[in-house]
Amino acid sequence: MDKVNYYAHETAVIDEGCTIGAASKIWHFSHIMPNCVIGNKCNIGQNVVISPEVVLGDNVKVQNNVSIYTGVICEDDVFLGPSMVFTNIINPRSAIVRRDSYTETLVKKGASIGANATIVCGNSIGRYALIGAGAVVTKEVPDYALLVGNPAKQIGWVSEYGHRLDFEESNKAVCIESNQEYILENDSVKRIK
Repeated sequence: MDKVNYYAHETAVIDEGCTIGAASKIWHFSHIMPNCVIGNKCNIGQNVVISPEVVLGDNVKVQNNVSIYTGVICEDDVFLGPSMVFTNIINPRSAIVRRDSYTETLVKKGASIGANATIVCGNSIGRYALIGAGAVVTKEVPDYALLVGNPAKQIGWVSEYGHRLDFEESNKAVCIESNQEYILENDSVKRIK
């Protein structure tokens, strides 16, 4: 048997066929289902469900009570806030089996999703985007976008450190914490320094 190089609390249920990276931690009452992939240095909080074939990159932080359903892929450095949820079928019905109709959702590198937010399947969350607590995302989210509300609406842009960016007339902004520089062109933000 292979040596386990991650931590799992004794109450966690880890099904056969999972891949769990080095230095990851899985806490109380969480269920890791078959054929999912969890990267290195991930933290899976209490009462989390990770369904079959979900993929989590490295350093993904999953807070308590999160449900990550089949069809979800999270790239590196993603933060999933307490009790947020993903969907994986657009038109669910109890009496109709649609297990072959799961719709993919991609959460790109560095994105953060706030507590109690809902991500409707089939939408990508852009790199370093920030989804506010309780937001309901029903469409694609651009890189560095700040979204809040139900349905979620974009109210601005954020840096890789999660600070609001104030674009001047030159369409440039600087993060107040990191001093990283960003440019806004054609309704799209890119880091330039």
